[in-house]
Amino acid sequence: MRVELHIESGCEEPYAVLHVAKLSASLQAAIEILEKESQETVLTAQSEGKLYVIDPERVEVIRTEGRELALYDRQKKRFVVGKPLYELSELLGSDFVRISKSAIINFRRIHHVQASFNGTMEVVMKNGVEEVITRSYRQQFKKRLGV
Repeated sequence: MRVELHIESGCEEPYAVLHVAKLSASLQAAIEILEKESQETVLTAQSEGKLYVIDPERVEVIRTEGRELALYDRQKKRFVVGKPLYELSELLGSDFVRISKSAIINFRRIHHVQASFNGTMEVVMKNGVEEVITRSYRQQFKKRLGV
């Protein structure tokens, strides 16, 4: 595929034009990435009665704990998020992977993964938080790892 890039200093809002014979899955994925580029991901969460705006790159794990959705950052600080898990999974993009019905993790912040009992796997994040990858999400996770 031939690609051309034109840098124009007077361009206020970037746009892309694609000339294709048919739409493939990889082109559709590229379009989605370009569309998300213009959308700023804003993630808000509460801790100790205060509302914080959190950079998604600081997030390690988001999981259900009782009736709350807890977010853990790089320093292992706990926040409570007001959005449902499925919505956060869509909002945060491809760096975040669903590992169970109740948890998503930042794929780039994995320290290590180990086999556990009952066919599950356990992931340990760089901040020390541990989470279980359930059997129903194991194949999808392994595929993402490339194993």
